[in-house]
Amino acid sequence: MKTEDLTSTENTEKSIKKVLQRHRLSGNCHMITFQLEFQILEIQNKESLSSVITDLNIIMEPTEYSELSEFVSRAEDRRDLLMFFRSLHFFVEWCEYRKCTFEHFKEKYSEAVRLPEGAASSCMVVQSPRQPGFELVIIWRIQIDDEGKVLPKLDLLTKVPQQALELDKNRVLETAPLGFRALLGVLGIEATLESLIKSLCVGENH
Repeated sequence: MKTEDLTSTENTEKSIKKVLQRHRLSGNCHMITFQLEFQILEIQNKESLSSVITDLNIIMEPTEYSELSEFVSRAEDRRDLLMFFRSLHFFVEWCEYRKCTFEHFKEKYSEAVRLPEGAASSCMVVQSPRQPGFELVIIWRIQIDDEGKVLPKLDLLTKVPQQALELDKNRVLETAPLGFRALLGVLGIEATLESLIKSLCVGENH
C-alpha cells in the first residue's frame, strides 16, 4: 500500500484532510488466481470520515470460465470490490458442485455418460447404450447477473437420427427441453439428471 496526502492549503484551513491510498492485492479462490489494483480516497473533516474507491483494476490469470470476463469488466466499471469477492466465491462454489456432479454420474453410469471436454466443462453427454446415435446433451452454465448474483442455467439439447424424428408423432423430442426445465423446478438438478440418464438406460443394470 502507498499513501499520498492530497490536502490543499484551503482544505487545511477548513480542517478537511484528503488522503489517497494505492493498494495492490494478490490472491486466489480455489483454482482462480487474481490480482487487484485499486485506489481509495479518504476525506476527513471534524464530523466524519468517508472513503470511496476511485479506481479498480482486476487482473485474472487465463481461465476456461468465459463467464468471468464480462463479470470482471462490470465489477471494474462499478468499482465494487465487495461484489467481486462475493460473486467470485459463489461462482467457484457452483463450479465445484458442477464438476463433482458430472464426475458422480460419469462414474455411476460409465457406459452412458461422456464428458467430452472434461469434468470441469459445462457439457455432459448422455448416450443410449441400446440406441446408437441417440444422445442428450446437458449444457450447464453458471451465470452472474448485473447485480452479481450467481445462478445456474441448465439446458437440454437432443441429438437423434432423422428417422426417429419422423416417427415422433407426439413431438416428445421437440418438447424435451421445455420438459427438462420444468423437471428442474420440481426435482432439482441432481434428481433431474438422474431421471434423464435412467430414462436412456432402461433395461441396463444400474
